[in-house]
Amino acid sequence: AAPSPRPRATMFGVQTQATPGHVLCCMCGMGISPNPAGMCVDCIRSQVDITEGIQKQCTVMYCKECQRYLQPPKHWIRADLESKELLTFCIKRIKGLSKVKLVDAGFIWTEPHSKRLKTKLTIQKEVLNGAILQQTFVTEFVVEWHMCDACSRAAANSDQWTACVQVRQKVEHKRTFLYLEQLILKHGMEANTIGIKSQPDGLDFYYGNRSHGMKMVDFLQNVVPVRARHDKQLVSHNANDNSYNYQYTFMVEIVPICKEDIVILPFKASQGMGGVGPLMLVTRVGSSFQITDPHTMKQNWMDASQFYRLPFKASAVAKQFVEYVVLDIEPVRGAQHGQSGKWLLADVQVARVSDFGVNDNIMSARTHLGHHLQAGDTALGYDLASLQIVDPELEKYRRGMQLPDVLLVKKSYQEKRRRRRAKGVNRVWKLQRLEMVNDDDALGNKTVSREHDRAANDEEAFMQELEEDEELRGNVNFFKDENVPVRNARAGTETDDDDDDVPEVPIESLLDGLSLMRTQGAIGEDDTDDDEEEEDHEMMD
Repeated sequence: AAPSPRPRATMFGVQTQATPGHVLCCMCGMGISPNPAGMCVDCIRSQVDITEGIQKQCTVMYCKECQRYLQPPKHWIRADLESKELLTFCIKRIKGLSKVKLVDAGFIWTEPHSKRLKTKLTIQKEVLNGAILQQTFVTEFVVEWHMCDACSRAAANSDQWTACVQVRQKVEHKRTFLYLEQLILKHGMEANTIGIKSQPDGLDFYYGNRSHGMKMVDFLQNVVPVRARHDKQLVSHNANDNSYNYQYTFMVEIVPICKEDIVILPFKASQGMGGVGPLMLVTRVGSSFQITDPHTMKQNWMDASQFYRLPFKASAVAKQFVEYVVLDIEPVRGAQHGQSGKWLLADVQVARVSDFGVNDNIMSARTHLGHHLQAGDTALGYDLASLQIVDPELEKYRRGMQLPDVLLVKKSYQEKRRRRRAKGVNRVWKLQRLEMVNDDDALGNKTVSREHDRAANDEEAFMQELEEDEELRGNVNFFKDENVPVRNARAGTETDDDDDDVPEVPIESLLDGLSLMRTQGAIGEDDTDDDEEEEDHEMMD
């Protein structure tokens, strides 16, 4: 029974003060304060275990090479011992905590070499008629060493490969592979490679699994016009289980036609496209390439299968450009001419830059650059009169057809870029590059030096093309160059208004945090491709 109230004397008289009553525990008979369960704490704990269903032992994967933990299914995080990040990671790995309220958590010290992590957790839960019980328990984490894919690729021997994708293009430059390199980086297609090797006419990608090589071939077919074939070579044979181990080779050949090349279209192909040509300019390249008749503005697309049915070569390439000065330009008016996308047909009078002060030769031509050129501008094009294109396909066209003397391709900013460089204005952006091995041992010193000069020229031409082509920039990631301040790029432009129209990559499109290490770029990639993996050996039926 509850005790009677105790009297207390005050200035207002005698008042009674209520004291908390006590009841007996229904299990052990100990006097306790009343609670909804009617039992003492010890008896409640003996009857109810609120940690039931909570995982007491877990296993975590740890890569000792990069000191990161695997957060399933595919993310690797870096956390120091007894840090808040590691405590959060461990708590998330415990199953069953969602059913209780977590009050406190902390680490229990363990030896660093014990491969054990222990956490002390305090939880609360409502039990037995609304009584709230608090309990503390320990969870142990067993640390298992497991090398992540990024470290596996770094430590792998590139000679021990299962699949090799050989990408080739029979042209004199590597601008196509520079663009392809940026596409691979943007889409993360380099993640599964165990090695990349540069060849004089292309790249070799090595993989530890056949499915990864097939995935790269599918990617290449979606971004550039190619034809592919594959082969396999027997490496070993196990007579006990009748299994065979192969090495797979995929040969991917890119169409030897590049942007800004001019081609003589085969007569049969011309008839199939409505009688265009024969002289065509390559204006765009993707999974197929676009050819444009610069005199009629007719455009057609041709894929790799169409090209290899009636193959042809480029009659002239970008390194044969001649610089011209535009003397006069007038758009062509008429029902059959007009705008075609960003092009406009126009008649133009030009003169070679090299002829200034030497002769007064003026050439007339028709160009598709009516939107881009004005009198006084410089343009790059082909001097067809000097090239003397001889192609058997030309004889199949109607008699009396003559090629023009000049074919303009694009507006030139070479002189303006020289002036900007002279003022110290440099690019504020840079591109990420693949980590690849160059096979320079088989080449002489002079050949290596010549190849390096050619690579530098190709890279500069590719960067200029990125600045001039807004559509091409959409497929490339640009990163801020921390070594070049932004104000350096604007230096000198305020004093010379003639250089303001030089195309540039907008500063707003630049990304931060460029990492040239493929291991960093691979963080967060899917490390478990078990569902898509194919066996590296085949069973003989």
